[in-house]
Amino acid sequence: MLALVLSTAGALALGGWAALRPGGRADRAVDTLSTAAFALPEFVVSVTLLLLLSQWTGWLPAVTLTGADGRPESWTMIVLPLLSLTLPQIGWNTRIVRGALADQAALPHVGAAVLDGLPRWRILGHHMLPGALPAVTVGIATSTGMLLGGTVVVETLFNYPGIGAVLAGAITDRDTPLVAGVVAAAGATISLLLLLADLVRSTALGEQHR
Repeated sequence: MLALVLSTAGALALGGWAALRPGGRADRAVDTLSTAAFALPEFVVSVTLLLLLSQWTGWLPAVTLTGADGRPESWTMIVLPLLSLTLPQIGWNTRIVRGALADQAALPHVGAAVLDGLPRWRILGHHMLPGALPAVTVGIATSTGMLLGGTVVVETLFNYPGIGAVLAGAITDRDTPLVAGVVAAAGATISLLLLLADLVRSTALGEQHR
């Protein structure tokens, strides 16, 4: 859940920043970096971060050690798994946010706001983002499935005690009921998020047609 929140916040920030500078250096840089981030599988991101931030610099622990309560012994053990899951999803969601904001920027009321001399961030927050919200919400809900899929690889690599590690262990032990339960819970979560995204989209479209 924390990875989903961070990836959403990062995508909104980067997508909005790029949308305020269409065609500029910032826009092109965000487009290139987001494409590269999304194109890299989670295991490649994980290994790269492991080499850079653990093996070569020693800044962060390479694996997660748990205490008696089953939780990581230090918050620093959460950083590498969290980054490994968040970075690819930021790439995916940033492209969605940027595309949705670009569609809104072409609308007449946004052009009128620009001609009125309103600050760029006010145009983004009051005139572009509300109209882009349905597409952004659906895109983020869709990325939840990819995020849950990536947890199996990332949590196994870093020995992190999460749902991905539980599923990987259940598959290894051939624990069919546990595998079915984890898959069912993940499917229910994704379905709920997609339902909420559809409700947001329907509400926004209804407001636009009034």
